[in-house]
Amino acid sequence: MNILLTSAGRRTYLVKYFKEALEGDGLVYASNSVMTYTLTQADEYVITPSIYDGGYVDFLINYCSKKNITAIISLFDIDLPVLAKNKARFLQHNIRVVVSDEDVTAICNDKWNTYQFLKGIGLKQSKTYLSLESALQAIAQGEVSFPLMLKPRWGMGSIGIFQADDAEELQVFHKKVKKSIFATYLKYESGADESNCVLIQQKIEGEEYGLDVLNDLQGNYVTTIAKRKIAMRAGETDIAQIVDCTPFLGVGEVLSKNLKHIANLDVDCFVTASHDVYVLELNCRFGGQYPFSHNAGVDFPKQIIEWLKGNGTQENLITPKIGVRSCKELNPVVF
Repeated sequence: MNILLTSAGRRTYLVKYFKEALEGDGLVYASNSVMTYTLTQADEYVITPSIYDGGYVDFLINYCSKKNITAIISLFDIDLPVLAKNKARFLQHNIRVVVSDEDVTAICNDKWNTYQFLKGIGLKQSKTYLSLESALQAIAQGEVSFPLMLKPRWGMGSIGIFQADDAEELQVFHKKVKKSIFATYLKYESGADESNCVLIQQKIEGEEYGLDVLNDLQGNYVTTIAKRKIAMRAGETDIAQIVDCTPFLGVGEVLSKNLKHIANLDVDCFVTASHDVYVLELNCRFGGQYPFSHNAGVDFPKQIIEWLKGNGTQENLITPKIGVRSCKELNPVVF
């Protein structure tokens, strides 16, 4: 079995995890539109056209056919809807795309859709507004209060996230977020609704947690893994500790059964002093917090491979050791 990790970016650890999971029974290929060190750690790699290029999918199909690659896993949000939309085309070439369906990617990639979806399935939500005018009106009517968080509607990482503590900052940061959006690749998705591309949310006070909500390849719920975020850096979890998932099982199951995502759902949430769980964001892919689960004994890449082979779920591959704390480390490399 040969696997291709698309839009691999800097996720070197996932290349390593999949190589270990295959145990020599197949190769791990990696692709990206620009050169990165991560690519060099795969068995083989290729530089692809841009995701937005009309020939991107054809390029991947041809490459996979040439290399006998039978499964694709994407590591980047922008890549997901493109691959999801073309699942049937890949399958015609005996290539399985381990990506959620297109409607799922539309919910997760668009934070306004995420907000509406989460409200619709009964999960607690921070009050959210799609325009500066509606937020100012809500403040005047006492519906929300400062501090407020501003972020790109279509965004990831730490790009364009600000906290406004008063009305003046709210207006200044609203302009700044918009400027940040159109200075980066976020401009492509945001261009679809330029006047409503910034979200304004009531800040939730509480402790931040991350969840891996795992489904099988048919979208059936498997388990929820919870971790307490101890430190953050550049929008990603830097230090985290695995905790008992019991308080989050209800949230995980509700998300799984309503979203029907494929494989990993990366979830950011806050727990308030009154023990209420507020879900903030969803990413239907391996997220930056997955390594903390892996360090605690979970091997989801191996489980995905087992499913691709037609085998069942193995509890030892999806059960973490509670209490394990780990951190990410930067290592300079030459390549």
